[in-house]
Amino acid sequence: MTKCAAVIIGAGPAGLTAAIEFQRRSQISPIVIESSREVGGISRTVRYKGNRMDIGGHRFFSKSDRVMKWWLDMMPIEPGADADGYLGYHGQRRDLPKTAPGCNAQTEDLVMLVRQRKSRIYFLRRFFDYPIRVTASTLRKLGGVRTLRCGLSYLRTILLPQREEKSLEDFLVNRFGKQLYLTFFKSYTEKVWGVPCREISAEWGAQRIKGLSLKKVIFHFLRSTFMPSSSDGIAQKNTETSLIERFLYPKFGPGQLWEHVADVIRDGGGEFHFGIVIDRIVVDGSRVVSVEGLNEAGERCSFYGDHFLSTMPVRDLIRALSCEVPREVIEISEGLIYRDFITVGLLVRRLAINEDDGSPLKDNWVYIQEPDVMMGRLQIYNNWSPSMVSSLDKVWIGLEFFCSDTDEMWKLSDLAMTKLAIDEAARIGILKADDVEDSHVVRVPKTYPAYFGTYNRFDIIRRYIDGFENLFLVGRNGMHKYNNQDHSMLTAMAAVENITSGTVSKENIWAINTEMDYHESQTEKSL
Repeated sequence: MTKCAAVIIGAGPAGLTAAIEFQRRSQISPIVIESSREVGGISRTVRYKGNRMDIGGHRFFSKSDRVMKWWLDMMPIEPGADADGYLGYHGQRRDLPKTAPGCNAQTEDLVMLVRQRKSRIYFLRRFFDYPIRVTASTLRKLGGVRTLRCGLSYLRTILLPQREEKSLEDFLVNRFGKQLYLTFFKSYTEKVWGVPCREISAEWGAQRIKGLSLKKVIFHFLRSTFMPSSSDGIAQKNTETSLIERFLYPKFGPGQLWEHVADVIRDGGGEFHFGIVIDRIVVDGSRVVSVEGLNEAGERCSFYGDHFLSTMPVRDLIRALSCEVPREVIEISEGLIYRDFITVGLLVRRLAINEDDGSPLKDNWVYIQEPDVMMGRLQIYNNWSPSMVSSLDKVWIGLEFFCSDTDEMWKLSDLAMTKLAIDEAARIGILKADDVEDSHVVRVPKTYPAYFGTYNRFDIIRRYIDGFENLFLVGRNGMHKYNNQDHSMLTAMAAVENITSGTVSKENIWAINTEMDYHESQTEKSL
């Protein structure tokens, strides 16, 4: 009997999840093809002289019970991390998995840390809590005039909301009022996407910050102030993603988990092929027969299988199809837009700013809302995990920039990009240039699939691709959806379940990525 094979394009979270799920649930053998030499995709950990970088920052938190359990099955949680010793889900208790005897984050490497989340907005050369909190400190920093404008603007939005939310600007104004939108959201968001918010689909907000509004910010503030005790535990399932205050994190960054997953797949007989760029997908009628690509030596390689899962960018996938593709599908595919990402890692002796009490900044990341710099976000890797930095008397930070591969910034040399990053950080008071000891530049193409361009016609591509019965699109770029890590994993899990159960429809895969339990039934009362 010939063993079935599943060819998986991409070794990011979706591809690796699919591979191990095939091994767990079937006799289907996974063959994973990755264009780079690493696993993890944008969830990988970049190493540089003993320091580690998390590309974009990855909190290990999910409202999916299945994903939370999946992570903790792979990596045990650090002992004593939660005094309650359980995860809380909608008032139900579930004990944390028992850690191995002697397992300790100081001595054991394969361990999940429980980290406190702190993220703030840097605006007017001052820090504001993110999410925005209604506190005396916030009002004082905004000033009386700006606070009054924000309040009146929000009242106007309540009375006269935008009835049809066509753009991201409409979405944000409806939830925060125009003045708060202009103050805390517009500049950063337009740095990320490179276009005005009015040109971005409201669907982006519906996926990324769907449950958050000024009403919820006020409610969260009142609840945490007057009802601080919570039964949610680490899972915090009743908390909107943007309000989560604790999360899990691998000791050596997100890539540590995915490297471990890849090892498990290899031990189970799964295949990995690195350095191969897939450029041809051979189809016969409504089925994919094989995929082809070039390796680093310029040699052409072919991979045959019974099932095919793709996490490659949709535009590249359409270009690779061997059959005649409808002109409309090609037109839409070529009009899809991606944003690229540059992180400049800086090793510094100290930062020029501190907490109010003089201690080092506690933030995991900081959103840079200042309009006079191109920098969009700052990560402090020490605060993700102490093990991310080689020397604890140094500060290891990542300065993040968003661009397109046609922009001049993308073409800058590493030296020029580092100079730009240092100059901007010094200009807004984050550091002093003389305190920088070392640097490392990382460029990540096609990090963010955009919700503009021809995206409003994407359903036509989806219907066409879904017509290939053994081809499944999963993951962020594979589906051209701005998925979180857990969403990408869930799409892979759903695809594997469809294949192993013989389910023809792919609707359940495309349905994943809503805030409240990913389409699990739940009634939410209005505030």
